[in-house]
Amino acid sequence: MTHRSEIRDGMRIDWDAPIAMDDELVLRADVFRPIADGKYPVILSYGPYAKGLAFQDGYPSAWQRMVDKHPDVAAGSSNLYQSWEVVDPEKWVPHGYVCVRVDSRGAGCSPGCLDHFSPRETKDFYDCIEWAGVQPWSNGKIGLNGISYYGINQWHVASLQPPHLAAMCVWEGAADWYRDMTHHGGLLSTFWANWYDMQVKTVQYGAGERGKRSRVHGELVCGPETLSDEQLAQNRCDFGAEIRAHPLDDDYHKARSPKWDKITAPLFSAANWGGQGLHPRGNFEGFARAASKHKWLEAHGIEHWTHFYTDYGRELQRKFFDYFLKGEDTGWGEQPRVLLQVRHPGETFVERAENEWPIARTKWTRLYLNSADFSLTEDPHPNPPPHSPSKTGVNALLLGEGSEGAAKVTFDALGEGVTFMTPPLHAETEITGPVAAKLFVSSSTTDADLFLTLRVFSADMKEIVFQGAIDPHTPIAQGWLRASHGKLDPNLTLPYRPYHAHDEKQPLAPGEPVELDIELWPTSIVVPAGYRVALTVRGKDYEYGGGSGGKLSNFKNELKGCGPFLHDDPVDRPKEVFGGQTTLHFGGGRQAYLLLPIVPAN
Repeated sequence: MTHRSEIRDGMRIDWDAPIAMDDELVLRADVFRPIADGKYPVILSYGPYAKGLAFQDGYPSAWQRMVDKHPDVAAGSSNLYQSWEVVDPEKWVPHGYVCVRVDSRGAGCSPGCLDHFSPRETKDFYDCIEWAGVQPWSNGKIGLNGISYYGINQWHVASLQPPHLAAMCVWEGAADWYRDMTHHGGLLSTFWANWYDMQVKTVQYGAGERGKRSRVHGELVCGPETLSDEQLAQNRCDFGAEIRAHPLDDDYHKARSPKWDKITAPLFSAANWGGQGLHPRGNFEGFARAASKHKWLEAHGIEHWTHFYTDYGRELQRKFFDYFLKGEDTGWGEQPRVLLQVRHPGETFVERAENEWPIARTKWTRLYLNSADFSLTEDPHPNPPPHSPSKTGVNALLLGEGSEGAAKVTFDALGEGVTFMTPPLHAETEITGPVAAKLFVSSSTTDADLFLTLRVFSADMKEIVFQGAIDPHTPIAQGWLRASHGKLDPNLTLPYRPYHAHDEKQPLAPGEPVELDIELWPTSIVVPAGYRVALTVRGKDYEYGGGSGGKLSNFKNELKGCGPFLHDDPVDRPKEVFGGQTTLHFGGGRQAYLLLPIVPAN
């Protein structure tokens, strides 16, 4: 492969610059820099999506939606160099930055074996940072920036503390390989196996004409070599099978997760409220747990790729990097530690600064689940004797237990579950922060999967959903737990954020209730007066009842409310175990509740 340079569109561009790894394999990078000689700060990204593949060519439906709704994204650029989830050099180089895009090992123009988020990849990323730090055009200060994959691996490489790493912007980047990504509450997420097929194998090194060509220089984005299907398969791990082979949080997962006490670089973590199922948990955990003395949190809405490119997001990023990579007084020193786009119905967001996360003035409020009328109330009264559930419209059967005040609700484990709902709210109520629930559960088998959805309904009982990171009909918040994974880590569990150990499976005795604490991912919603808040407990993925969200070009499944973040692997969820009856228990000393972060006005 030839390393060549040219000047075009106001930039000096090095195509396919070689970066030698410690095992002598050579990765390839495109380097975009100012024409004038000098030493500049560097914005670097390392990932598998083919540095030469234009956003418009690889992800046409996402690109079109973004530029139609947000014309500032495409303004001021030829958009020839726009690529999926990384910065547009035409909007950074003129401000005195070098932009370096590295194809990760085995992807795009970099040969080798694909093994995502592995220690090998993380060491490669480290070596790329150190390479960029000593180039003649570098001032020695490297900033990391990018969305999703290009944020996830920042947590990992920052744990190694590369000497030239000066600042990092993790834009919608999950962190914990087990809890955020592969297993939600112990349930296998099928996202990664499908992602591998749709977004990585398509740009694997050696794909030749089966891949695409760069719309800038016309060369193949997957390198000059064409490999057979058999050779390609030999050069990648069996990603889905590897994940399935590790159902607990073992060494495989720990090697692909951050070491929070080692992350000390200045940090800007940007989360998406609607990213349920992949990223936001990592952004909030990273802000709270990283050892960095200089760290900031932002949270926004709409599609997961959009605000990274809008003027809003890009100007925040540049203000941060100008401060830490150039030493300029951009005002970042006075930037609020937490900047929230607080969410209201109707896709309305109101910006507000806070000093910490969770918000210190939060009124942690328990809403108790009432088995008699399926209500959610602040009154922890004993559940009255059971009665006919015919009014509830759910597939549930109420049965008395015999002991005083005790009751139970049983539903088909693969059915629609049960919904508990508040009366109409008397006043506007803000829910912003982490959410948790306590349930008492038994199963007719040795296990049960619990899918919890926090929902909001208008006065006329229409569900309020949002354009999420992926799905256009995303509910307010979601949480998951496999009952046999109910063991908590006492050192990391917080009252508002249960932290499950996931280090052993504890099967249930059929019919015997267990106490479970369940984490729902952080959220924000201002609920108007007259609206209702609801909690649905079921044994399968949430589906929006108001119609399909269609399909995007880069995902296999139709968007029905959870985007591509589903838990429908029949090997992970055999019907003989997870297709029985699930029972929620109440009374007799058992008080099931939903814990909400109610934020009073300043």
